[in-house]
Amino acid sequence: MELTHFNEQGRARMVDISDKEVTSRTAVAQTKVTMNQETLAQIKAGKIGKGDVLAVAQVAAVMAAKKTADWIPMCHPLPLTGINVVFSDNGTDELYIEGTVKTTGKTGVEMEALTAVSAAALTVYDMCKVLQKDMVIGPTLLVSKTGGKSGDYQISSNP
Repeated sequence: MELTHFNEQGRARMVDISDKEVTSRTAVAQTKVTMNQETLAQIKAGKIGKGDVLAVAQVAAVMAAKKTADWIPMCHPLPLTGINVVFSDNGTDELYIEGTVKTTGKTGVEMEALTAVSAAALTVYDMCKVLQKDMVIGPTLLVSKTGGKSGDYQISSNP
């Protein structure tokens, strides 16, 4: 596979997507935050002093997905058509975050989905760090993507 993010001088460049087809594109990413059982219980009960952790994390995820191109240098700014973030947990010490991002365009939304779940996880950490500083974020991974020249992708197994 040829790497396309380098110019003729071997320097990084934003890939020219002018000739690519517009297709419907979707990406799903997920991450988790591992924490003490009491921290998760307080999140679920809405007892964190900074407010509703999952509501704020959801908004952070949407905002981050929309601004991905502002801080990932080679990402194209995209008109996103849908962003959804869902939270679940294992009932003890793991909070799962899954984000789905959609667009109709010339390039995919994998980075936007990964950015969304990362921002949500970082927001959870920020809002709960007063209770616990040793929370662990990750792994963060692309679960699936559809659309585009490279075709669809589905992770073979989820770690």
